[in-house]
Amino acid sequence: MVMLFVLGLGLVTVALALVAAALRPTVQTGGVARSIAVLESITSPAPVELTREVNPPFAERILEPMRARALRLGRRLTGADSSERIRRKLDLAGNPAGWTVDRVVSAKVLCTVVGFLVALAASLVFGLSPTTRIAILVIGAAIGWFGPNLYLYQRTYERTELMQRELPDAIDLLTICVESGLGFDAAIQQVARSTNGPFADELNRMLHEMQIGKGRGDALRALSERSNVADVRSFVGAMAQADAFGIPVAQVLRTQSHEMRVRRRQRAEERAQQVPVKITVPLIFCILPCLFIAVMGPAAISIMDGF
Repeated sequence: MVMLFVLGLGLVTVALALVAAALRPTVQTGGVARSIAVLESITSPAPVELTREVNPPFAERILEPMRARALRLGRRLTGADSSERIRRKLDLAGNPAGWTVDRVVSAKVLCTVVGFLVALAASLVFGLSPTTRIAILVIGAAIGWFGPNLYLYQRTYERTELMQRELPDAIDLLTICVESGLGFDAAIQQVARSTNGPFADELNRMLHEMQIGKGRGDALRALSERSNVADVRSFVGAMAQADAFGIPVAQVLRTQSHEMRVRRRQRAEERAQQVPVKITVPLIFCILPCLFIAVMGPAAISIMDGF
């Protein structure tokens, strides 16, 4: 029995050793290893870079050539001075991410084509007359052509309103920083770091321009040119004069802050005075008819029953 137990234990140990040897990854050497490596490289998926070179994505194959053709056509249609006008609109709109002059020009052409096709499909679906169809096609193409301009105009309007609303608070903070002992450049940096919005973005851009070598006066004038807010231009003009004539900056900032607060209160009063005039149209066409129906409706029904 003892011999049989020892023999069985030895067989189990040998079996476990054979299983471990079979499961352990082996390293092939020589020609067999090279053949297996070649087969694995053939059957394995190709690298992403090689696949992109051989089979470029849809955007590079279709969209980029289409945008390049649209850009060439748009440059011929918009004129020679269109780049400056579009760049001016982009500056006023705050330079939206991804929007450049070339992209706006190409977007105008592509949107025109899309608007024309949408108008054509709508006219065919509704079965309009030839004259109406032509008018719809012209309107669709015009909407597509002026669509990017309308988008930039809306972004400019929203940015102007937001900048005009936040400017007095930013000037107050700038005044406090200067009066507490900071220099003008350090105060601007503190305001740009502590606030959010288009005016803070413009201050950051002005600081970057000053860091690359542009003078303070030139950076201030560039800030004024990138905005169509009257208060910003007034602030820039006052600071440029203070820098040129050596006037104390804190005094100028205190005066500018007070004037901007007065202007903001005057704008609020002006809009409050416009409310009665603006409410007249909805009052006449929306509220009064409902009121007449509710008040005179039962009397009209009674009169009709009496006759």
